[in-house]
Amino acid sequence: MIILGIDPGLRTTGFGVIEKHGHRLRYIASGTIKTGTEGALPPRLKIILAGISEVVATYKPACAAIERVFVNVNPQSTLLLGAARGAAITALVGADLDVAEYTPAEVKQAVVGSGKAVKAQVQEMVARLLKLPGLPGSDAADALGIAICHAHGMDALALIGALAPEKQGLHMRRGRLVSS
Repeated sequence: MIILGIDPGLRTTGFGVIEKHGHRLRYIASGTIKTGTEGALPPRLKIILAGISEVVATYKPACAAIERVFVNVNPQSTLLLGAARGAAITALVGADLDVAEYTPAEVKQAVVGSGKAVKAQVQEMVARLLKLPGLPGSDAADALGIAICHAHGMDALALIGALAPEKQGLHMRRGRLVSS
């Protein structure tokens, strides 16, 4: 299964594409979509939309994952990040992909083992997990980390689904799980 990870940003949006075979992960591609720092917002969002659409068309992922927006100290920065994220999500859902969302702490926990890891630690672990010859750039590493987080999360969701209460003859009664 091919998984696309997106690290949204108005100036630079990172993307990472991995393939999951059982418990093995294989690097396919990564990079950035740059809009620069100048110009009106709508044309810059169009660049993100077109760039993500091109990545999807090129690598044909089965699903995608994107970083969830966190509230920044600067409300204007948060709004701009949200707009970039919206453009990326629009490209993904326009291609009929399921889109999962993860917080930065969830990604760091999945990749490094600590939700408080720094960018350099994420870069190093992404390179190790995917057996890369060198460190990817920080935006691409974050996007690959998001894809890795989703690959691991898919395993957990499958396990939870297999243990679903209804499959075990259980149901909820007054907020408690009881046998049928």
